[in-house]
Amino acid sequence: MGYDRMSRILHWLTALMVLAMIPAGLIMTNVDDRAVQDPLFIFHKNAGALLLILIAVRLVWRATHKAPPLPDSLPRAQKFAARATHVALYLLLIVMAVSGYVRVRAGGFPVELLDAIGVPNFIPRDDALAETAKSIHARAKFGIGLFIALHVGAAAYHGLVRRDGVFSRMWPPTASAARVP
Repeated sequence: MGYDRMSRILHWLTALMVLAMIPAGLIMTNVDDRAVQDPLFIFHKNAGALLLILIAVRLVWRATHKAPPLPDSLPRAQKFAARATHVALYLLLIVMAVSGYVRVRAGGFPVELLDAIGVPNFIPRDDALAETAKSIHARAKFGIGLFIALHVGAAAYHGLVRRDGVFSRMWPPTASAARVP
């Protein structure tokens, strides 16, 4: 069986947001042109806030909707690696989103989307806290990059090489839970 439609949609929305945020984050921190940086900072901050909400929704959905079992043909070590990679991705997405939020709010910066809808600022201005959060965010990007690469690599391996139905559990994005080969 494949994942249900909502799980697939939540997965691919998350993937698209993260894949859009990565180049924005890299460019905004490596370019000295404010005309380029400012819109990227605004996008990155607000997408991060949306991502945190999306992750929460995904976790609630996952807690109430069991993942389909992996094929019996998959070795135990690969099943373990798949679960560990998913846990690591969830944890790193949370670390990235929370550390980004703390860095922005403790640094005294707005999160325009949250401010526009009246979400209060839960983090007091604190330069030391902002720097700590910035450091965590900067270091965690390497971990999330590694686990994204593992996840995409495993998906490609199962979809293109093994063709064992693992990839089709999550593809296409809007399909209902269907039998996989």
